[in-house]
Amino acid sequence: MVNSESSIGLPLDAASLMSVVLEGILYGFSVLMFIGTMWIFTYKRRMRDVNRPTIAVATLLFLLSTAHMVVNIIHVENGLVKYRDTFLGGPVAYFADLLQELFVVKNAILVLETLLGDGIVIYRCYIVWQSVRVIILPCIMWCGVAVFGVCMVYSMSQPQTSGSTNLFLNATSQWITAFISFTIATNLLSSGLLAYRIWMIERNVSTIHASKKEPILHVLVDAAVLYSAAACSSLISFICSSSGMYVMADLVIPVIPIAFYMVFIRLATNQNKQFYASTGGFGRSSRYPMQPLHTIRLDTQGSGISLGDSSKA
Repeated sequence: MVNSESSIGLPLDAASLMSVVLEGILYGFSVLMFIGTMWIFTYKRRMRDVNRPTIAVATLLFLLSTAHMVVNIIHVENGLVKYRDTFLGGPVAYFADLLQELFVVKNAILVLETLLGDGIVIYRCYIVWQSVRVIILPCIMWCGVAVFGVCMVYSMSQPQTSGSTNLFLNATSQWITAFISFTIATNLLSSGLLAYRIWMIERNVSTIHASKKEPILHVLVDAAVLYSAAACSSLISFICSSSGMYVMADLVIPVIPIAFYMVFIRLATNQNKQFYASTGGFGRSSRYPMQPLHTIRLDTQGSGISLGDSSKA
């Protein structure tokens, strides 16, 4: 996502090759974690007990990351092999060309997956607060992410009136900055509200539910930090006009599903049958109807993560 004339660091062809290699490594981890998540929610369970919303979201994240991986491989292969000797300016000029269809498709997938990732965090926030008013501001900011993302992709697909292909100087740069900034702000705000609510619940029930197992708060916070760190790295690289932006933008794609899957995998590995902890998960259990929030139940024999009243334990 950078231009060779003004970027610092690696040449664009080297940065593109590095991005596809690193993305492939993280994609491999995300595939394994996707399989683990599917096993957690489907193993030895009846169809009616399967947490379908979580399965749908996990599958959609997997499909988006897979599509981006495939497009990125083709894009790099075109630049380094197919059009190496025929594209004016060589591989560096090819990867600097914002009008390449595959480049636009890559960024469209990035926008879609970012919206899905932010939406998951906002939904978790709603689940633990059980209040629409709490998520009004995050939802407005999520809409901002969507608007800036669409404008960013559209701007990339259009020839610049100034004739400049420099990503850091043309009109696209402002949309990129706004998109990444709103993504970070939305994630931090939603995660902050989520963490605060969980902390309050844990403080109230810590005596009753004292355990040596890993607190769910740490699991969710770690996932939020991982996601935010990747987005912040992209923003810093872009502000510094570094070709590292090209690498980090591609690495965000597998990081989003990894952050989603790790929540369920880490919770599942911390228990064999059932435990109670004060938190908010993703999804609604058909087995345990939603009640005023006191605890959340992660039942390996039930339908995933569900909210339940501790008085019914």
